[in-house]
Order: sequence, then structure tokens, then C-alpha cells
Amino acid sequence: MKLSALLWMASVLPSHLADQTCLATTVYLEARSEPTIGQYAVAEVALRRRDRGMGGKNVCDVVSAPRQFAITTTPKDFEVTDLVSWSKAWKIAGDSMNNWSLPKSERLVYVPQADHFATVAVSPSWSASRIVRKIGDHAFYAVN
Repeated sequence: MKLSALLWMASVLPSHLADQTCLATTVYLEARSEPTIGQYAVAEVALRRRDRGMGGKNVCDVVSAPRQFAITTTPKDFEVTDLVSWSKAWKIAGDSMNNWSLPKSERLVYVPQADHFATVAVSPSWSASRIVRKIGDHAFYAVN
């Protein structure tokens, strides 16, 4: 399925399914080759940003904010072809949304306070001394 079709689907689905679709797409694009915990951490960053109002009031708005997540930098004709990875991303997105709906004291948190991540191959100017954790090929940062 093309990225453009996934994003269109998210625009017509009920809000909970739309958010799961956008979150799964983000996990797939950003971290499908990463360890499972890293995929959960990517989802956590997006959900934390939503809670903080960083880019929007719902997951789709947050992950579609310009140049923040791979959804906006990946060509719209990109094909989601790895169905095993897509199924895993869908499950992680659903699990993460369920986890994030719990009271803060009951949530499983992988990257406390992290609101950004980047591949370890780069050192963004905002990353200095703000690293929370490295998982696979990603570093997670508490910037805001």
C-alpha cells in the first residue's frame, strides 16, 4: 500500500483508528528495522508530543507536523511492502495508545521525558547533553 493511501485512510477513519494508523505508519517508517523496544520508544515520543500539544491535538496532526517525523519527509508514493513489519507496527501503535491512556503512574515508559529522537549517525544542534537513552540506531532526547 502506498503512503498516500494510508494517509488518506487515516483522514476518513474514526479518530481512534486514524491515530493508530498514523502512529503505526510512523513506527513503520522510522523504526521498522529497530528492536521492538525502540519501536515502542518512537511511539512514546509521538504520544508525549500529542499530550504536550507539540504539533497538534491528535496523533495524526503531531506526526504530520512539517519535518518532524518521516511521514512528512518520505515520498507519498513510498510503498509499504513488508507486511510482517507493518503488522508489528500496527500492534505496537495500538499497545502504545492503550498504555498511554492509563494514568501516568501506571504507564510503561521506555524513554522518560523524551520528545525527540534521531539516528545516532547525526548530532542535531539541539541534542547536546539532553540524551535520555540510546536504543538500536536511535538516540532519544528530552528537549522541551
